[in-house]
Amino acid sequence: MRVAWLFWFFREGTEMAEKKRAPADKLSISQRIDQRMASNPLRRKMQPTTWAIKGELFLNCSCTVFCPCVVSLGAHPPTEGHCHAWMAVAIDEGHFEGEDLSGLNVGLLVDIPGRMAEGNWRVAAYVDERSTQKAYNGLLKIFSGAAGGTTGLFTMLVSEIIGAEREKVEIVREGTKRGIYIGRKIQGEIEMMTGKSPDHPVMISNSKYWMGPDIIAAQGVKSKVRDYGRVWDFGGKSAEICPIDWKGPKP
Repeated sequence: MRVAWLFWFFREGTEMAEKKRAPADKLSISQRIDQRMASNPLRRKMQPTTWAIKGELFLNCSCTVFCPCVVSLGAHPPTEGHCHAWMAVAIDEGHFEGEDLSGLNVGLLVDIPGRMAEGNWRVAAYVDERSTQKAYNGLLKIFSGAAGGTTGLFTMLVSEIIGAEREKVEIVREGTKRGIYIGRKIQGEIEMMTGKSPDHPVMISNSKYWMGPDIIAAQGVKSKVRDYGRVWDFGGKSAEICPIDWKGPKP
């Protein structure tokens, strides 16, 4: 009798739960994830517009040898299992919806927990204090992916923008050396690796890497990050330099 009663109680309870179950609970896992992402107020939505940037991006990261993301296109894990990095963007010429961006600098703090292509990036942006309000807003849209085009994939890869601020972003490009200085927050210096020919640096050409097809291999000289609870030192670690020619999806 006790076994029969328990069986009846379990069956009735299960049927009642099925009747009361919300329709969303019956959706497939992928549908539920898509639904939550669509309604998430923090998710950046892409609003394609007209913009373009030509210049140079260089970075220093936590990989102990040259970054495997370049040749694996983000599919191979970083050498340390995670990627901590700063990025510097020197804009030689560019615009956002007609607003001139030429001569402006942008710095980024990037914290990626695993493979680059798997996303969940946490990013802080430092936008040149010389930028107008429209230029500042435009650069944030470009580097969050909201403006679409070359950086549009950031809407999927960046899970959290931990900070965005105007700062004095000083970028130095002299011969084989590059440097970025944002107060005491980021002080990074890198240098190109020497190849067989002193006039031609070690590089990867004709790649499908998101930044650009030609990546120059470099190494951190003295390179420190001290902001947003991150305390990093990339001296002697992997670095790279890349000419960039990015643009929005609209002509």
